[in-house]
Formats: sequence, structure tokens, C-alpha cells
Amino acid sequence: MGRALTGLAIALTGLSSLVFPIGMTLAADLETVRQRGHFVVAVKDTVRPLGFRDLDGGLAGLEIDIARRLADEILGDPAAVSFQPVSNQERMTVLTAGTVDLVIARMTLTEARARLVDFSLAYYLDGTALVTRNPSIQAANTLGGRRIAVLEGSSTIAVVRSRLPNAQLIGVRSYQEAKDLLDRGGADAFAADASILTGWVQEFPEYRLLPGIWSGEALAIAMPRGTEYAELRREVNGAIARWREDGWLDERIQYWGLPQQLLFQQPQP
Repeated sequence: MGRALTGLAIALTGLSSLVFPIGMTLAADLETVRQRGHFVVAVKDTVRPLGFRDLDGGLAGLEIDIARRLADEILGDPAAVSFQPVSNQERMTVLTAGTVDLVIARMTLTEARARLVDFSLAYYLDGTALVTRNPSIQAANTLGGRRIAVLEGSSTIAVVRSRLPNAQLIGVRSYQEAKDLLDRGGADAFAADASILTGWVQEFPEYRLLPGIWSGEALAIAMPRGTEYAELRREVNGAIARWREDGWLDERIQYWGLPQQLLFQQPQP
């Protein structure tokens, strides 16, 4: 991204995948990765458009593109990466246990996580967005007094309340419950993470993503901590910085239909 990068408050086709069982120790310094000949990367396979299965069953999405580009630039081969699909609960475990080399799996950079692992520069700035199927609703800031579905216990609740204090918030336990509620007219909009809602509207085109993102949550690559991984961290951060500058990251974000925010340079934790 050729624009000036300023401070952020928080430390911010068809290639087949080989899946490794959790518990098999593979994490390595960069020299060992080069000798092995491929990266082992934890990814999502159910989160369109970051990491998901395409119609042929192969992995696709922005984060899959990032993993392959890293393999190409560091190891000289975009196919030199083995993917390990993980759940949200497994992302930290597989990295701290040494099962994978990198986690590129919609992991938000947080202070608590940064005490346990290292994070790269951000590759996407996620945040709260809203979807609706009501054609009369054109902007999120017009939803004051309206009914907005939110996931119970999510950080989205505080974001929406700060922007729309008069909105009627309705708690739901899942994305499917939110869709059912909107489909029967029980809510006017649904607030959640922009990256997830992008996949929602791609799957259900009767919905629209309203313009604007209300918060900034950096998605970054998680890497092992330790001096032996310093070269790996430098290579990964150098690649992301180049992609920001030369426009590749912007192009892939646009290709996958994700709404864009200005990426800020975050201090390393």
C-alpha cells in the first residue's frame, strides 16, 4: 500500500492440501524449513473468503493466497506449503505445541495472544460491519432505533452500542440463528465481523453489506516466539511490507470482495 502508514493503538488455483495430525511436531526455524522444503501452515477451511473449500474441494481465499505467496517468495515454490485446517480453539495450541510453522487463520492480534506468540505486520484490518436485506436501509448510521441482531457475548455489542445507543439489540447464538431472524423479519440488520459478513453476502446475495466498518481489528500471521525464529519473522514481515507497498495485498483483498480499511503500521509487541 503506497500510502503513509501511521500508528494504530493496538499492536497491530486448485493446489491440493496435505493435512498433518495435531500433535506431530514440525515447527522449525527458517533454515530447517528450507531443508524440509515446505511450510506447515494452520488455516481456516470454513471462513469464506479468507479460507474455505471451493467447489472442487480445494482450499481458496485470501489467507490461502498469502500462504502460497510466502512459500513462493521464501522457498521459491507456491506449492511448498502444507495446510492444516484448524478450529478457532486450536489456533494457538498448534503453534505453541510446535505442530505448525505459521498460523494464517483469521487470528486477531491481541495483547493477550502476543504474550505467547509473535505476530507479523497486519495483512487485513477487520472490524464490525452490518448486513441487511431491507432495501430501504442504505447506511448503517440510519439504524438508530431499529432492531439489530448481534452474537451473544461478542465484542460487537459494545461497538454497536457506542455508535447506535438507541438501537434495539437482539442477542443470537449463531450466524444461522441471525439469518433465520432476519429472514422472518425479526430484525432489520445483523452486526458482526466484516470478514465473516463478506462471505455471508457472497453466499446469500439477497443480503447487502452496508458501507463502512466501525472498528479496527488487525488480522496477522502468528509465529513462534524465540530467537531461533528471528529470521523467519524478518522474512514474513518483509514480504507483507512489500505487498502493502506494491499493491499485491490490496489487489487480493479486492479480488476476494473484502471491504477495505487503511492498514496501519502497528508496533511489534
